[in-house]
Amino acid sequence: MTKDFTQQHIDTWLNGNYDQETKNEILRMQKEDPAALSDAFYKTLEFGTGGLRGILGVGTNRMNKYTVGFATQGLANYLIKVFKKDIKVAISFDSRHGSPEFSQIAANILAANGIQVFLFDSLRPTPELSFSVRHLQCNAGIMITASHNPKEYNGYKVYWNDGGQLVPPHDKNVINEVNKIKEVDQVKWEGNPELIRMIGKDVDNVYLTLVRRLSLNPEVVAEAKDLCIVYTPLHGTGISVVPQALSDFGFKNVHIVEEQAVTDGSFPTVKSPNPEEHAALELAIAEAKKVKADIVLATDPDADRVGIAIRRPDGEYQLFNGNQTASLLFYYVLSQTNINPLDNRFFVVKTIVTTELIDQIATDYNVECFNVLTGFKYIAEKIREFEGKKQFLVGGEESYGYLVGDFVRDKDAVSACCLIAEMAGYYKTVYHRSLIEQLETLYRQYQYFKEDMVSLTEPGEAGMQAIKERMTNLRENAPKMLGGMNVLRVHDYQTQRTYNVQNNTSDRLALPISNVLQFITADGSKVTVRPSGTEPKIKFYFSVCESVLPEQNLQEVDDLLKERIAGLKKDLGLC
Repeated sequence: MTKDFTQQHIDTWLNGNYDQETKNEILRMQKEDPAALSDAFYKTLEFGTGGLRGILGVGTNRMNKYTVGFATQGLANYLIKVFKKDIKVAISFDSRHGSPEFSQIAANILAANGIQVFLFDSLRPTPELSFSVRHLQCNAGIMITASHNPKEYNGYKVYWNDGGQLVPPHDKNVINEVNKIKEVDQVKWEGNPELIRMIGKDVDNVYLTLVRRLSLNPEVVAEAKDLCIVYTPLHGTGISVVPQALSDFGFKNVHIVEEQAVTDGSFPTVKSPNPEEHAALELAIAEAKKVKADIVLATDPDADRVGIAIRRPDGEYQLFNGNQTASLLFYYVLSQTNINPLDNRFFVVKTIVTTELIDQIATDYNVECFNVLTGFKYIAEKIREFEGKKQFLVGGEESYGYLVGDFVRDKDAVSACCLIAEMAGYYKTVYHRSLIEQLETLYRQYQYFKEDMVSLTEPGEAGMQAIKERMTNLRENAPKMLGGMNVLRVHDYQTQRTYNVQNNTSDRLALPISNVLQFITADGSKVTVRPSGTEPKIKFYFSVCESVLPEQNLQEVDDLLKERIAGLKKDLGLC
């Protein structure tokens, strides 16, 4: 953007109907930190297909009451266009700074537009918001959260009437309406309190009852009720329902990391409240060592993702990545479901960057496995597509998100915690195995899959341009070899074509347009490149596999696959 464009934004806020506190902050930044002021106003925080996500602060490129207000007014305008009247919206929020205030602002604006609002009386997880949309027969839902991002961030996710995040055509249509809101005076800020109804325990009880019914082996849980579990909500919403859900399942030996049970948007005990990162689980693992826990469970601030760690025989704890946990969960659900080999009504869903071990497991059980674009909204979309025709069993993605059953239409760490704990209890009680040993069993039964991911952050306007240029270069100058192997196929989801490099032919890809590239090599290795849709990042996903000989040492296979991934990274200039 030009300097004039940035200054135009600043002048609009200084001269417009914005509060004095906001104007004072702009004036302070003009004197003390002009670079930060420029970054705060050089563009408008984009309302993407998943909603808003950004750093908290004043400015058009920040999360604040005005960007939330513009987004909510745009959403209200679209809902009125589509549904005309008797519109209902559910709203929840997490523990981040500004979340309660943003949720109230959104509620007021919707009510000012004549829309009935169901607002949670205190913080609740994203999956419960998804559930409440369906349960209360709402037309939409709003979740105020930045998921697992650092404390400086907040966000705004929008759900449609099926409880899933926005998908075409509604995503682009809502974006268009939001982009039409240019002036602060276009927003109806003052709500009608009579249209705002507070909800809480009444919805919790119904949701938790349905979570409890997901148990596949309640009789085994009764035997494994003393399974030692350490749970941490990482200062987030999980504390509101996960301990109760585990108790309802029958687990009686649950230890909560008390320092992280305090809901605090500063996330004082962790650098980042992300269960994908080892550092976030350090306190939980320390507690686990004290009590000799079998399993550690950690949920992110809005409790839609869960990370786990399992005790090894030496007393140390092994963290599982999202692909490993997903593989175990898919196998457990399929193996414990009564599936007739001639029955084709069951299906599972995963994303294109999630381990292909799941595809092999699904094939083994004669269950159709759909691969969708990255983002749980596409898993929800597939559930909706087959509603009343096929039975959804389980969905998942490599970024620690899982869903069993269909009463929620987003990843659900609450039910996932319960089923992962049940799974651990099942293998311990029935087979005297830990989940580490069960994962090794799967590697020997199918193939040993190993995945890795590199995420490059390119902040600011220059960073966004650098990401764009990198994708253009990969698209126009696709590598011929990766990791010492010929590239056989290139999937370009932006052109919706898959290219056979060997014979220079192409076919259509049956997935929506997305700025994603995949490279498949002669040994079956797969590299996926995808810019983030919500952050200034570009991500490289690596997947390699190898069959395991009957007496082969798994560490030997693991080392081989590590070398293969290192070769792929080197050829892409990532190490």
